[in-house]
Amino acid sequence: MAPTLFWIGLGNMGRGMCKNIVEKANLDGPLLLYNRTKQRSLDLSSSLGEGKTEVVDSIADGVTRADIIFVILSNDQVVREAIGQILKSDINGKLVVECSTIHPDTTESLGKAVVEKGGQYLAAPVFGPPALADAGQLIGVLCGPKESVQRARPYFKGVTSRAEIDMSDEPYGKALTLKLIGNTFILNMIEQLAEAHVLAEKSGLGTQHIHHFVESFFPGPYAAYSNRMLQGDYFKRDYPLFAVDLARKDAGHALSLAKAAGTTMKNVETADAHLAKVKEFAGERGDIAGIYGAVRMEAGLKFENE
Repeated sequence: MAPTLFWIGLGNMGRGMCKNIVEKANLDGPLLLYNRTKQRSLDLSSSLGEGKTEVVDSIADGVTRADIIFVILSNDQVVREAIGQILKSDINGKLVVECSTIHPDTTESLGKAVVEKGGQYLAAPVFGPPALADAGQLIGVLCGPKESVQRARPYFKGVTSRAEIDMSDEPYGKALTLKLIGNTFILNMIEQLAEAHVLAEKSGLGTQHIHHFVESFFPGPYAAYSNRMLQGDYFKRDYPLFAVDLARKDAGHALSLAKAAGTTMKNVETADAHLAKVKEFAGERGDIAGIYGAVRMEAGLKFENE
């Protein structure tokens, strides 16, 4: 009999991952859903079809019925609160799969707390934007005791993910160190694209030629973010794809890791300073791609490229 799954957190990433679990995983019963804003759970449940999911009223309700509990939330504090609620229930033998992007120290402490209560814990952050979550094409990092990795594996490669990075029997914190360093590649990519497009515009070259170069030489994420910038998607969205506060959280964690290790990440410092300008200009609606707008303003242009 297949285990019962419980999913906590239905943001941009969680919704896509749930969709793929419902469509591709071997489930004998509905996927249990919980989100602090209940309407989001109800909307997702309705979109996935009758009987595929079930919305629960509390974390305790879901934990009681589940064998495997997935968590993907926005920041360390919210994750701590959710795990705290999980720990109030009997979790003996249950597996907690923590997919959020949090500090390595946070995941180490949470893993210890879960194990002390008789549960199992897996640090399992994922790489990829919401579009890849929807498509089931993420890259999952599976880190923790090998038994926990094996229990969670059926819900990653071929379901929510196209590939896995196997860190069996490694300390939980290593998965988040990898995730945070990996996310600095995204920050640096966006910073470089923003600076290149602004220089191209100001110098008279024209952004279309830079974009053609990017499409030809750096297809994939580079070209996608270049499109988002040039089409104005970075300021037109009502709801950001990668919210500025989350991007700054990741940058801050990466910078703290670098400081603790005795090194620096100057590119990340530059990107974070521009993210601060995005937050100042756009507030919570600010998107990571808004770095382009911040660089534009530094060069005497409008934030919007209209």
